Amino acid sequence: MRHSLPLTPQFYVTAPQACPYLDGRRERKLFTALQGSNAADLNDKLSKQGFRRSQNVLYRPSCADCTACLSARIAIERFKPSRSQRKTLGRNAHLRREITSPWATEAQYALFRTYLEARHADGGMADMDIFEFAAMIEETPIRTRVIEYWDDRAVDTGGSPELRAVCLTDVLDDGLSMVYSFYDPTCAADSLGTQIILDHIDVAREAGLPYVYLGYWVPGSPKMGYKAGFSAVEIFKNRRWEALGAPSDHIHETHPLSVEPIAQQVARIDLPEADL
Repeated sequence: MRHSLPLTPQFYVTAPQACPYLDGRRERKLFTALQGSNAADLNDKLSKQGFRRSQNVLYRPSCADCTACLSARIAIERFKPSRSQRKTLGRNAHLRREITSPWATEAQYALFRTYLEARHADGGMADMDIFEFAAMIEETPIRTRVIEYWDDRAVDTGGSPELRAVCLTDVLDDGLSMVYSFYDPTCAADSLGTQIILDHIDVAREAGLPYVYLGYWVPGSPKMGYKAGFSAVEIFKNRRWEALGAPSDHIHETHPLSVEPIAQQVARIDLPEADL
């Protein structure tokens, strides 16, 4: 099924499949191609409306009986780390951040495979080979960076630096969007997932960007519960950004009557002005 707005772009809907976040639910996505000279403007505009990038596609959940996936971001100016988050920063003070162009490496892929096998062995990416991994990293029409986190402590005893974490990150006009991150699962005590987010907050602050986009927060999903643990989290709900508040306030987003028709969803998308 295809729905289109005047001019461009055109929007499509995926076939329903099992939801990875809530048992017994079916997932469906609304998506459009991200290409051409207007790609950066389109990505900036739609990211502010709950869309996410995957290679050359922008997508947003558009499920038939649920609106639980809520785009989340951290407002940098109001963010204050919790006591446990300050401890996480201390535990990982030895990590060296390296920001590079979006180019896949063997070290990244090796860490990616280790991460998947430990954390998501049955997930949709479990069979991703190195060529598909390279496409995920490198196929981007906008300003994207790979942020790596290296542990250099072994160098002092004649060893080599060890790659501990990686995040594929888009640079938007108002923030950093964390497209996909993975890390060394043997360092569970170091809370590397939390560390990556905390460091992105620092990177955004240094760059004068007001937000860090975290992807989707899903009320009722244990996989996504950690995002509610950051202060100053905002969610995109009812076509506007608002403070997250109490997670329990959003449980009704799983009700089937909360869903608008797809045509109405598409009609309400605010697009950048087309080049004449």
